[in-house]
Amino acid sequence: MAIKSPEGMNDFLPDQALAWNHFQQTAQRVFGTYGYQLVYTPVMELTELFVRGIGEATDVVSKEMFAAYSGGNLKTLLEGGKVRSNSTFSLRPEGTAGVVRAAVEHNLVPQGAAPVKLLYAGPMFRAERVQKGRLRQFHQVGVECLGAEEPTVDAEAIIMLMRFYEEIGIPAQSTTLLINSMGCEACRPAYREAVKAYMDAHADGLCETCRTRAEINPLRAFDCKNEDCAHTMEGAPHITDHLCPACQEHYTAVKAYLDAAGVAYQEDYRLVRGLDYYTRTVFEVQASDGLGSQNAIGGGGRYDKLAEEVGGRPTPGLGFAIGYERCQLVMDAAGVPAPHATGCDVFVATVDPSLRAQAFAVLQQCRNAGVRADMDHQGRSLKSQFKLADKLGARSVVVLGPEEVAAGSVKLRNMETHDEQLVPVDGVVAALS
Repeated sequence: MAIKSPEGMNDFLPDQALAWNHFQQTAQRVFGTYGYQLVYTPVMELTELFVRGIGEATDVVSKEMFAAYSGGNLKTLLEGGKVRSNSTFSLRPEGTAGVVRAAVEHNLVPQGAAPVKLLYAGPMFRAERVQKGRLRQFHQVGVECLGAEEPTVDAEAIIMLMRFYEEIGIPAQSTTLLINSMGCEACRPAYREAVKAYMDAHADGLCETCRTRAEINPLRAFDCKNEDCAHTMEGAPHITDHLCPACQEHYTAVKAYLDAAGVAYQEDYRLVRGLDYYTRTVFEVQASDGLGSQNAIGGGGRYDKLAEEVGGRPTPGLGFAIGYERCQLVMDAAGVPAPHATGCDVFVATVDPSLRAQAFAVLQQCRNAGVRADMDHQGRSLKSQFKLADKLGARSVVVLGPEEVAAGSVKLRNMETHDEQLVPVDGVVAALS
């Protein structure tokens, strides 16, 4: 039986790899105009980073992380022993915690320095039930801005996010931007208690999971997909009615900047995001086409306490992540043309096998000039070589025949118009350009 890829972990074949590369390059171009610079962090981090940063009670940490152990440590665990905390690793379920850890470890935001703006892209891993738009290995592009707490940063990130969707071809009419405020340590504790009291009084209308959440993290009940829970939580207190003056002022300013920029949004008191590190502004973009109930294609928010959670100085932060696979489903539903991988731009063909050495020399001439070029390596007939050139996506074919080569020339055929011209054998690159 042939070995297949793990469920929920897909191969990126040439067309998919090209699409993912285009997605990343678009992000680098759009976000680069706002000052964001590319960083890469390990796909595996100490488990403690996610426990402290994301929150032990979240579904991500408690249910969905992939643990990683060395052979020796795994043997120790299986034999009932204990593994040191600095030897317990997890594949990253999201990108923010790792980027903030890197910023703290390498002191990218010295005291009093300008904020640092970082951009990342790569695979993330969550052990969850595979369904449309939800994979075990998925890919994200994200940004993190560390060191600035002004509402202009929040608005800038949201505007930048919506511009990105426009650039990759997702129609504005098929997306909805949701925003909310999560408050801060000054006002959220009292709000949590108000929600907990409401949930205790309406426990009969909540699922077992949400009744547990009432004790650990009651705000997570707003994100429950159970219809009875959703109906029950509609009557829960709204956090925007419980914000402290500072959070209310910040939230009002963010909305004013979005209004001034002409960015449409909806306020959603149920939007809490799934991770514990968020404070104040949170936002999410949902798509109406191409996805089912799991219709979020990106989102994020402010996390002013996360740097402290991972051992750094108090450093305000804000970021978002965009799900590549989900965006691709939305683009497919919208009819956005997908890029197709091509093997070469120029194909070098021979009429006679005796001319392969000369063809190989022309091939190197093209490649040395940076032209993507290829030739037949299987002894095909000329007709079959043209079929191969077409399959590889070649726009031009250089044909070497005995008479032409004897005269120091080759034929250059345009594969679209089928026009042919004779060019000097050492002038192929000049003729192509």
